[in-house]
Amino acid sequence: MSICVENLTKTYGKQQAVNNISFEINTGEIVGFLGPNGAGKTTTMKILTCFIPPTKGAAYINGLNVEENAIAVRQQIGYLPEHNPLYTDMYVKEYLHFVGSIYNLKNLNNRVQEMIELTGLQVEQKKKIGQLSKGYRQRVGLAQAMIHNPKVLILDEPTSGLDPNQIIEIRNLITTIGKDKTVMLSTHIMQEVEAMCTRVMIVNKGEIVANGKTQELKDLFNVSKTLSVKFNAILSKTQLAELKQFVKLKENTEGFYLLEGTNEEELKTIAFNFAVKQQLMLSEMKLQESSLEDIFKNVTQKK
Repeated sequence: MSICVENLTKTYGKQQAVNNISFEINTGEIVGFLGPNGAGKTTTMKILTCFIPPTKGAAYINGLNVEENAIAVRQQIGYLPEHNPLYTDMYVKEYLHFVGSIYNLKNLNNRVQEMIELTGLQVEQKKKIGQLSKGYRQRVGLAQAMIHNPKVLILDEPTSGLDPNQIIEIRNLITTIGKDKTVMLSTHIMQEVEAMCTRVMIVNKGEIVANGKTQELKDLFNVSKTLSVKFNAILSKTQLAELKQFVKLKENTEGFYLLEGTNEEELKTIAFNFAVKQQLMLSEMKLQESSLEDIFKNVTQKK
């Protein structure tokens, strides 16, 4: 595996930021690392990227211990921090040349141009970084993280500050590069995780509370399903009261009634039997899939 974390703990005085977590991430995986603010995400990423040492436990990048082999580890990872640190007085191309020279890259000019095209910086490449919008600064941060072609990418809020079109472009970029690399990313945009990530880890109060594919987590935590149904008539108070005996019922919107439960077939059966008994016609019925946001709330609001 590319990333291996074993019983990792980090404390700051009396505060425990990370509490004895363990996980593995394999090559070709794009893993979303989620959690509320202060849950321990950034601390874990800082340990993996050799910025801070763990209090207990160990972390490995491609078999290298991050404490014992910090320089070698840094050569194999690309890191985009949450607060993207850039030299604002440098020009975009100048900055990428500077970063590339640190890694002693061959054919540096070609590599810089490749990163500029890959991250969509062509129009802005001759500007000073300080003149760029937040979205384009984020692209520069992604370019510097990838310029040395690392085997592992650790991205903390990679789409922060980007407009919807830019988000789609960066999403496609991360999906492409994730085919032969290991990508670990954090974000608060759940739709991005569902679109990009092959697996999700959710951390809460320093502990991993969920780890798996989105559908696996839905099944594991029994996140409720919602069946949206529409009859050929508005239900009376008496009919509503009867339906509520069998299922949790949300208020109707635009003529639809929302039936909540954990079993799709059971919800459909209840709706069908009710329609038959009340001599109503089901004009429309569709299942509203639970989202990753539902899972997130389910596992982070328990404690």
